[in-house]
Amino acid sequence: MLDKIKKCYGVVLADVWTETDIKKQILDCYKVGQKNPQDKESFINRYFSAKSREVILFKMIKKRRDTMDRNVNIIVGLNGEKIVLINDIRFKGKKREDWKEVESYLKEYVGEFYEIAETSEKIFISSSFPDEYAGSESRLALKGAVAKAKANAAQGIPELIQIAMNGEYSENTKKKHEKDAKYGWYRYDVRFALPVYDDKSGEVCRYNIFFARMLVRHDADGKKYLYDLLAIKKETSSPLE
Repeated sequence: MLDKIKKCYGVVLADVWTETDIKKQILDCYKVGQKNPQDKESFINRYFSAKSREVILFKMIKKRRDTMDRNVNIIVGLNGEKIVLINDIRFKGKKREDWKEVESYLKEYVGEFYEIAETSEKIFISSSFPDEYAGSESRLALKGAVAKAKANAAQGIPELIQIAMNGEYSENTKKKHEKDAKYGWYRYDVRFALPVYDDKSGEVCRYNIFFARMLVRHDADGKKYLYDLLAIKKETSSPLE
């Protein structure tokens, strides 16, 4: 059952472990002399009745959907390039508090992976990604529209990975990344569009298109992990009405 829910809705076992407060349940098991279960998923399946599991997982799925609430799709531009269309401005990206919200939002992706359509490469999301994306030196240097663009691009992470293209490899030269980027770095081209609202009507009057470089690290464990979104710039020559 859990495998089916995970496949359909992206709920990971760690969510089940946290949301159902299994740690407390294990302590209760100790009180009656039961052994400490080694297999979390097996324990969950044994402990809860089928009906109660369904209720818990339904609540988790609803919570995840309410938290993410993504209005994102992929379109094709006039020159045949794929663009991630992000239809909502969710983050302002101006204050420190705004970026805390972005970081919290990004944590919903942790533990998942998405595939680049062009190459079928799997790109994983590690627990270090939200902090790097929202708190790196390069992010702190962003101002104005570009800062706002990066903040809101967080909504389209799965789709940005999907449309990534023109991958370029470079060796790792920094000692601090000798493990998490042991096999080097990859940079991919991505584009995304954000709405611009009319000051009077409040309706969307056009979309601005942004180009960015998606940075991926190749870890010592052999997997590729999303690291950051860099070199974001507005493509003023490509209006999207």
